Amino acid sequence: MHESLELRRVLDLEPMGEDTFRGPAMDSDVFARTFGGHIAGQAISAATATVEDDKQVHSLHSYFLRPGVADEDTTYTVTRLKDGRSFSTRRVEAWQGDTLCYSMIASFHHTGDSGPEHANPMPDVPAPETLQVPSSIPSGVPGAERDYREWDIRIASDGPTPNDASTVSGRSLWFKYKYDLPDQDAFHACALTYMSDMTLLFSALAAHPGYKAQLASLDHAVWFFRPVRVNEWLLYHQSSPSAASGRALAQGQIFDASGNLLAFVAQEGLTRELQAGETQVPVRRS
Repeated sequence: MHESLELRRVLDLEPMGEDTFRGPAMDSDVFARTFGGHIAGQAISAATATVEDDKQVHSLHSYFLRPGVADEDTTYTVTRLKDGRSFSTRRVEAWQGDTLCYSMIASFHHTGDSGPEHANPMPDVPAPETLQVPSSIPSGVPGAERDYREWDIRIASDGPTPNDASTVSGRSLWFKYKYDLPDQDAFHACALTYMSDMTLLFSALAAHPGYKAQLASLDHAVWFFRPVRVNEWLLYHQSSPSAASGRALAQGQIFDASGNLLAFVAQEGLTRELQAGETQVPVRRS
């Protein structure tokens, strides 16, 4: 399969009946468990397929309940909780066989409202064109570059940016998808959800160089403020305000290259001390 088709392949769900969809498995030689962004991106794609075109997702809140198997397809069931004039709400459950892996509630808002506007400014970081493409990405998954090969990811700052009092641990990175994608707001929101889980929890370890921790996403939330295009440069400003008791909170602000705040991401994850012989994220054994 040509590499430029992979993101579109995983977000192209197969209808299986009323409000039920099948999401294809990962194409991975590395992951033993389904990547969280993969399952979240497919879940919001399933929810979007049941909502009228005049409404766009503005928020999602979800929990990772049990690990999914990376090389197995996932079934998504959508429950229509609300369809109002301004908002629609959907619950999505992700199943592998009889195992409930993931649960999401997503809300969609019609595009006709207006009101006051403000946003946090984008941090002052080097432009992506001035940065080198790193040989590895800060994900905690050895060899993950193969799975993320369709994305151009460049570290802009490794640690809090100047005058940033919001974090003691964090980093900023630029990313964009390398290939053409449909010019559709809904598709790019699903693609951003996929990407939003990539590298985020690992930012909690930026203040602890060399510390080995078991990493796993526990929950995931995204608020969408403005339309996004993931095949244009986006800055992911990540920070972790607290880590304790083997868990860490990570958050991220996503800006476009013009400085517009497009989305906000929040996630709590497991950062438990790694046991001898284990990897930070479960990987396939050779």
